[in-house]
Amino acid sequence: MAANAAPAGENFLERFFKLRELGTTIQTEIIAGLTTFMVMSYIIAVNPATLTFNGELGVTQVATVTCLVAGVMSIIMGLYTNRAIGIAPGLGINAIVAYTLVGSMGLSFPEAMGVVFTEGVVITLLVLTGIRKYVLEMVPSILKKAISVGIGFFILLLGLTNAGVITYHSGDFTAESGTYTGRLDLTPLNTWPILVSMVGLIVIIVLMARNVKAAIFWGIIAATVAAFVVPGNVTSMPSEPFKGPDFSLVGDISFGYWGKLGVLTSVLVVISIMLSDFFDTMGTLIGVGSQAGYLDENGDFPDAEKPLLVDSVAAAAGGFVSASSATSYIESTAGVSVGGRSGLVVVVTGLLFLLALPFVALVEAIPGAATAPALIVVGLLMMSVLAEDEGVDRHGQKRGIDFSNMEDSFPVALTMLVMPFTFNITYGIGAGFVSYVLIKVARGKAAQVNPAMWAIAGLFLLYFLRWTLFGAEF
Repeated sequence: MAANAAPAGENFLERFFKLRELGTTIQTEIIAGLTTFMVMSYIIAVNPATLTFNGELGVTQVATVTCLVAGVMSIIMGLYTNRAIGIAPGLGINAIVAYTLVGSMGLSFPEAMGVVFTEGVVITLLVLTGIRKYVLEMVPSILKKAISVGIGFFILLLGLTNAGVITYHSGDFTAESGTYTGRLDLTPLNTWPILVSMVGLIVIIVLMARNVKAAIFWGIIAATVAAFVVPGNVTSMPSEPFKGPDFSLVGDISFGYWGKLGVLTSVLVVISIMLSDFFDTMGTLIGVGSQAGYLDENGDFPDAEKPLLVDSVAAAAGGFVSASSATSYIESTAGVSVGGRSGLVVVVTGLLFLLALPFVALVEAIPGAATAPALIVVGLLMMSVLAEDEGVDRHGQKRGIDFSNMEDSFPVALTMLVMPFTFNITYGIGAGFVSYVLIKVARGKAAQVNPAMWAIAGLFLLYFLRWTLFGAEF
């Protein structure tokens, strides 16, 4: 037999995905693909719940493009990289799009998706030129963790708000300071939507405690069933439950944000989303890679450029179809945990997302109270990076956060808290970068700051001073 000949009896799928080499079978990969889909499928309901907050977009529209980009990009990931890493719109960046770009900054959704598309194109170019790896390495580990935790707090607050558990009491406008007074408060726990959310949250917690892989999915289903059972008109069936997908959002993007926000703000918004995308993806690759056996003896992900390239293209694709930035999913570890090893896993996952398209109108029956528990749990899970061991990484940066050291604690605390308190991811990242550089300078350690950190911190400082320096109103 020739050296490169396939073993006798090996079919096309086994050869293409190198199943024997990876120690797996077609049956195992299909089961793993189904498992990954079950765990990731909550995004079909949660993404519309997030992006339709102001009524500008329709639930069926968003559910359609969510399934479309998740299906197509997961299949491409499987075929191009042969890695079991699923892709779908990211829970975190979609909140940035909805509540920061549209809610706080006043962009339309086509303009906000133009920002996402721009970020995806830029990040793709950075992968192709090798700069993405440099950017990942130049940001200190503590700030990477802080960004993840800050977004986790942001999503947690959003989940509690959508559940009705937290209420914002608005106050009066104070002319002297130019601000509104108000406060967050605990809502009386006596409404049916809150009960529905608590049912979903309890189901998720119990199932996660028993290591059920699709706990979030089943929690949403349980809460939706409860919404139909309880009085109070928490939800209802859509008038046309099987009307099929709506592709009207595909290509509905605008670059008018450059004129509306100005060049400085536009650049910083793109950088902020890009940084969030960077660190989320790398954490996912390492997390999935460590469980699947993809990492080498140094803990590196061989041929990482391939999944990084697909992930970057997915970000642009998510913006183009108005689904928000699509990214690699840490939930892919569910498929790996049942034996999945090859790209066939996420090809199956992608096909299942596409097969869900005829049924997307049913998502309209899932109320915000049913998806809120998913936001709460995912937000909490994003904070798990705080539990990582102390020590230094290969670049001499600390892995853990020393809260007794102001060089760590101050920029980390600002990053984590400014995000949820201002409902603005950009503000949180900017506060962390600027304070990190300032403290290093104050302690005579300016030489330890990467030149790129100086540049980005300088841009953010100008951004924070824009009202004073430029008379900006945005």
